[in-house]
Amino acid sequence: MSDQEKVDKTRRNLVVATSAVGAAAGVGVAIPFAASMLPSEKAKAAGAPVEFDISRVAPGELAVIEWRGKPVWVIHRTKEMLDPDSKSSEQPKYAKNENRSENPEWMVMEGVCTHLGCSPQLKPAEAKAEMGADWVGGFYCPCHGSKFDLAGRVFRGAPAPTNLKVPPYTLTDTKLVIGEDKETKGA
Repeated sequence: MSDQEKVDKTRRNLVVATSAVGAAAGVGVAIPFAASMLPSEKAKAAGAPVEFDISRVAPGELAVIEWRGKPVWVIHRTKEMLDPDSKSSEQPKYAKNENRSENPEWMVMEGVCTHLGCSPQLKPAEAKAEMGADWVGGFYCPCHGSKFDLAGRVFRGAPAPTNLKVPPYTLTDTKLVIGEDKETKGA
């Protein structure tokens, strides 16, 4: 083997080694760069649907779930908690009924007052002394005095202009998915 052939092999090996190292460095830089363009877990959670096991909520109980940075109330209503009539509302088509819900047994609504965005507090029917003789239970906003029934309907004379908002949701026997319904899921 001549000196010229040795030089060519060394040069070729050097080119191959340099190319391999350069490719590895390129991949090492590209992966974090590409990953930085993906939404963070926090960003995904802010708009992503949220699943909740409703089998843990007993009749008459209220559960609070966070969705898009807002509290969402899930009430497992009893027959005594149901009250018809619902006109001024922001709600999906399947909740445009006297119960403001897909299933009368379950109420799902955003826990944000439609007046100025405070979070109302649950006041049971036993709070008549504080809330008035006609109080059958519901929500009271301590910021400006708005009152809502257990279906999120605003009481007349309250500063809140509309009923509490019903977010999109799907409901099965044991699971609630907030932020996704048949229309938004494409089904």
